[in-house]
Amino acid sequence: MGNDFVRFFYAPFLLLGINGAGIALLAAGASRLWLLALLAVAVAASFTAERLVPYLPEWNEASGDGGRDAAHAVVNETLVLASVTAIPLLAAVVTVADVWPHGWPFALQVLFAILAADAGITLVHFASHKVGILWRFHAVHHSVNRFYGFNGLMKHPLHQSVELTAGVAPLLVIGLPVDVAAGLSLAAAVQLLLQHSNADYRVGPLRGVLALNEGHRFHHLKWAGVGDVNFGLFTLIWDRMLGTYSFDPARRFTSADLGMAAKPDYPVGYLAQLAEPFRASGACTAHPEAEARDLPAAPSRAEQAEAGSG
Repeated sequence: MGNDFVRFFYAPFLLLGINGAGIALLAAGASRLWLLALLAVAVAASFTAERLVPYLPEWNEASGDGGRDAAHAVVNETLVLASVTAIPLLAAVVTVADVWPHGWPFALQVLFAILAADAGITLVHFASHKVGILWRFHAVHHSVNRFYGFNGLMKHPLHQSVELTAGVAPLLVIGLPVDVAAGLSLAAAVQLLLQHSNADYRVGPLRGVLALNEGHRFHHLKWAGVGDVNFGLFTLIWDRMLGTYSFDPARRFTSADLGMAAKPDYPVGYLAQLAEPFRASGACTAHPEAEARDLPAAPSRAEQAEAGSG
């Protein structure tokens, strides 16, 4: 009974409880430092749910990647916080016309920011599987061999900066308020935890609308082409429009399905992953091992990228 409670209420707790608390605090003028406390609660809830209702118990066990993933999380969340702090200065330079809907309820302003940012981030994510230089940096995120909450924060900081710019810059142009940006940043961190969670939670029909772990596992399939689906951060709306939505409720995943077939020996260490995109070996050039699942041969993501950038 207890596990069923976690299975059905974990996602609402993060999506509505944590995000809702953050929105309420920001709307009331509370310090944005409270968002750090809420994020800590979300991380604790994520690890707890993964142990109570794991999709695969073995994905809860570190395989030499725990410290690396923590480093990615700290660095990338620090960059997000620094970006939020810099928004007043950026807005003074970037804002073309302050047409932001200040009169809307604060919660609706944050929801608007989430949907708009989702479009920009999804497009950059899609391009990162097609354009060689972007794939080099995005490959860090696809090198994982287990699927758990902290995977969402495992990104090369330069690639995260590109995604962040694509999501937030259009909002800055129209006068994005700093408190709305803070609410957006909390929502993104919560979403990344849920999207990569090893918890076997349930959201019912919403799994076809929200970009959560059931659908995002398909994005981490190691074969190029097969894994070039479900790019959305918050929703699957844009994937449906792009024709990149994919889901099979009968599909089960193991570590053998994850990573990059074209580069199974991707560096594991944090500093090595930061340096890899700048090395000659940073792009994948081999064909994926499609025969492992009787899949038709497809070019690797890097080869697709070369075609897209040529």
